Amino acid sequence: MKKCEISEKRCNFAKSIQLLSVEQEKFTLLNSISYPDDLRRLKVDQLPQLCEELRKDIVDELSVNPGHLASSLGVVEITVALHYVYNTPDDRIVWDVGHQAYGHKILTGRREQFCTNRKLGGLRPFPSPLESEYDTFACGHSSNSISAALGMAVAACQTGNPRKVVAVIGDGAMSGGLAFEGLNNVSSSPNDLLIILNDNNMSIDRSVGGMKQYLLGLNTNETYNALRFKASRWMHRKGMLNDDRRKGLIRLSNAVKSAISHQQNIFEGMNIRYFGPFDGHNVKELVRVLRQMKDMKGPKLLHLHTKKGHGYAPAEQDVTTWHAPGKFDPETGERIVDNSPDKPQKYQDVFGHTLLELAEQNPKIVGVTPAMPTGCSMNIMMKAMPERVFDVGIAEGHAVTFSGGMAKDGLIPFCNIYSAFSQRAFDNIIHDVALLGLNVVFCFDRAGLVGEDGATHHGAFDLAALRPVPNLTIASPLDEHELRRLMYTAQLPGKGSFVIRYPRGGGVLKDWRCPLEEIKVGTGRKLQDGQGVAVLAIGPIGNEALAAAKATGAAMYDMRFLKPLDEQLLQEVAERFDRIVTVENGVKNGGLGSAVLEWMNDHGYQPRITRLGLPDNRFVEHGTISELQQIVGLDTTSIINAIKS
Repeated sequence: MKKCEISEKRCNFAKSIQLLSVEQEKFTLLNSISYPDDLRRLKVDQLPQLCEELRKDIVDELSVNPGHLASSLGVVEITVALHYVYNTPDDRIVWDVGHQAYGHKILTGRREQFCTNRKLGGLRPFPSPLESEYDTFACGHSSNSISAALGMAVAACQTGNPRKVVAVIGDGAMSGGLAFEGLNNVSSSPNDLLIILNDNNMSIDRSVGGMKQYLLGLNTNETYNALRFKASRWMHRKGMLNDDRRKGLIRLSNAVKSAISHQQNIFEGMNIRYFGPFDGHNVKELVRVLRQMKDMKGPKLLHLHTKKGHGYAPAEQDVTTWHAPGKFDPETGERIVDNSPDKPQKYQDVFGHTLLELAEQNPKIVGVTPAMPTGCSMNIMMKAMPERVFDVGIAEGHAVTFSGGMAKDGLIPFCNIYSAFSQRAFDNIIHDVALLGLNVVFCFDRAGLVGEDGATHHGAFDLAALRPVPNLTIASPLDEHELRRLMYTAQLPGKGSFVIRYPRGGGVLKDWRCPLEEIKVGTGRKLQDGQGVAVLAIGPIGNEALAAAKATGAAMYDMRFLKPLDEQLLQEVAERFDRIVTVENGVKNGGLGSAVLEWMNDHGYQPRITRLGLPDNRFVEHGTISELQQIVGLDTTSIINAIKS
């Protein structure tokens, strides 16, 4: 992979300080490893030391270049063992929940560049085949590893390729519906897939639901497992597991185990051979087990217990905070946090406090989140009213339909989903909410550009995807006051299915509190009169547009609603201006700009319209939000240039 100039300068400067003399002492083994081939030259007895060094390297790097810490610390031993036993990259390791994979990146030729992780032009925030041949599949979201790895395993069988395929699923991803769909299909297709279940009882917050309780209480007899392990290897050597007899033997094994443990194993009930649970932090034991399982035929699942944040005390003690802690002192664990009193509140916190305020006034209001109570600040209401907030696990489609069911019988669910993750629930939004006009309030956090998390996490498509759907009201606030008022409006009687989208990070107002007042649905507002050009914007990106309008003397309109559009306002614009600039923090094809074009055409107006938004001919990669806004033309300067042109 090519090094970008910025990453090379930063890396060389950082390494020149960091690796002077202490690095040679701290990273004796890690310094000798550039790729997994180097790792495989080590002795098994050296692997525990390598794991300590890899864990230390991750902590040191993330203390100055923030990222996802606790998850990667929890899978260090799994990462080392997999690359030690399997012949990567020819053998496939398919990661699930990509923030587990920092150790994987460091061991696969990217350690020198790791200081550019998540930075503009640097390493991608999550594994991607576009970055490295060791990254076998995209995994920014969760629960897709089993399906993708099964496809690769079937392809290997179909083509006669002897490669091995391993899916590593964890961090709560087993609660996702796609994981169960993949499991259901694993036993019906000829394959030799190995599924590693990294069971750490966590996603970002604590895992919830029946699968969590099942894994916690899974009754496995150690003596039986040891005997079966030996027996399966003996039968494999005798060729007894290489034909149709295998399924019969597995069913017999399942029956015996059920009799011994008085419990049916859900995985073995699907004819997937189950092994475990084992200690996921015992790297030597992991190597032994993986070597013994490597050539076994048929699908199998290895259950490993790990601890998120393992090996770094602050992360072990508060895994939610240390999921992505920002900058910190690696020696003391003290986080470097900007607590400036003048710093605006995050939009998510305004949402969280406002939701609690509304719930105190309206007993019908409930909260629903797919595994993100802290990330979306629904934990504020959860702490005050735990019986009225439902964390459904990493299951966005279920979150929507579950909300629809509650709304059908009189409750008012505020269903908060990150915009990019809502893509997984598109059918549910249409079929299970909008079709019946149910009063579910969808709050799409992280809408638009999200910054360093990159292409898999940008909330680019919600406006364009949902605009054609009947019975939906779609709105986006200019600021925190508008967010509060839209939330208040959405829960009033008769408002139906309501979408409110807002971005990641801080707002623009020092004092975000304001009276809760109704906003008439489908109304925008003129923020500044002007001459020559009218700027029409939706959402917080309108603050950039307003600054550009003030700099150029253009008129500025805050549309507020994408659906229904304010037709009275559009008629005023059409009659006064022959040049219009639309601005939105979403793909420009299908969103606000397209809606304005369609309305003007349908009503016989022909102004010159310039649409500013995210491109749909490429995915926007990672960088700071301000850097990305400049690249896609959504910063103030770019909007000024569009107005002038």
